[in-house]
Amino acid sequence: MNRTIFLTAALALAPLTAFAEGDAAAGERAFNRCKSCHAIADGDNVIVRGGRTGPNLFGVIGRAAASVEGFRYSAGIKTAAENGLVWDQENIQAYAEHPTNYLRELNDDASLRSPMAPQRFGDSGPDLAAFLASHSPAPAEAAEPEAEATEEAAASE
Repeated sequence: MNRTIFLTAALALAPLTAFAEGDAAAGERAFNRCKSCHAIADGDNVIVRGGRTGPNLFGVIGRAAASVEGFRYSAGIKTAAENGLVWDQENIQAYAEHPTNYLRELNDDASLRSPMAPQRFGDSGPDLAAFLASHSPAPAEAAEPEAEATEEAAASE
């Protein structure tokens, strides 16, 4: 029950914390640690060529966890997704620093593990998050197609 209240409150505040401080240019350098497993590509537009072990991180900020089609997620990420995790700069930074600890604490389950190795970003964690945010639609832009679909559905009734 408390976890549900916490996640609901965190999701309600997500738009307020979605664009925390950080230097996106410096974050591009920090992303070098990530690109062995992750790419950033918007369709055919490849922004950062990377591995395919992890999901494409284009649009990750504001995206529900475990939502990239065709990708096999770990039990820990699936549990976080079931509990309503939506990636923002703060939680992506915490996850990257120590994925297993993050999932265990978030899900209140010491048995969960992440296949991702912990990264040591030092002070560059906010920069990495800012870099990922720079390749994600702004919250208003992400909501626009949803709002348009709702308006179209209402108009057709």
